[in-house]
Amino acid sequence: MREIVLDTETTGFKPEEGHRVIEIGCVELINHLPSGQTRQWYINPEREVPEDAVRVHGITTAFLADKPLFREIAVEFLDFMADSPLIAHNATFDVNFLNAELKRLALPGVAPGRTVIDTVQLARQKFPGAGASLDALCKRFGIDNSGRSLHGALLDSTLLAEVYLELLGGRQTGFTLASPGTVAQTQTRITRTPRPARPHAPSAEEQEAHGALLKKLKAPLWLAQ
Repeated sequence: MREIVLDTETTGFKPEEGHRVIEIGCVELINHLPSGQTRQWYINPEREVPEDAVRVHGITTAFLADKPLFREIAVEFLDFMADSPLIAHNATFDVNFLNAELKRLALPGVAPGRTVIDTVQLARQKFPGAGASLDALCKRFGIDNSGRSLHGALLDSTLLAEVYLELLGGRQTGFTLASPGTVAQTQTRITRTPRPARPHAPSAEEQEAHGALLKKLKAPLWLAQ
């Protein structure tokens, strides 16, 4: 099964206010594990990047000046996604921005009709009341996010791929795999010398009491015609 873990960086919070996508990062998963295939696009938003946004991701207007426009990478982006399910953290944010960009080009959006998994919702269902930010989940699962001084779409997608795996139950998500220690313990239980069988024959007193009970029964079921 192929899935795409996706993240975006933008110039602001709302596409309807004219904010644009400036970075897309994608990590391909095969059967929930990273395949090694990734994609990253920096995009010229055709507008200034506000200082508040730069403080979050460090991507400046000057850096993006010579980067391609969204229309120049749109087909490559859509081809890489294909019809695979998407995994994103606070997925509505990313999907809304991507759909706004695609709508400008009269291209089909990434949803509806596609499976989109929001890892924020997964985390809140699994750990009610606990922090569900990417940093909080990395800390919970012992994932090294020390290089995340700023947000970055490809870096965050890479971290999210690990978080997603842990939210599904880790690398051993079923009953067909076991750690070497578990195998050894199972083998020990199987090969252990069994205890001698305990005696179960009734004593003379028990047989006498059983016979007396049978004499008191009227029309027992085993004699019914």
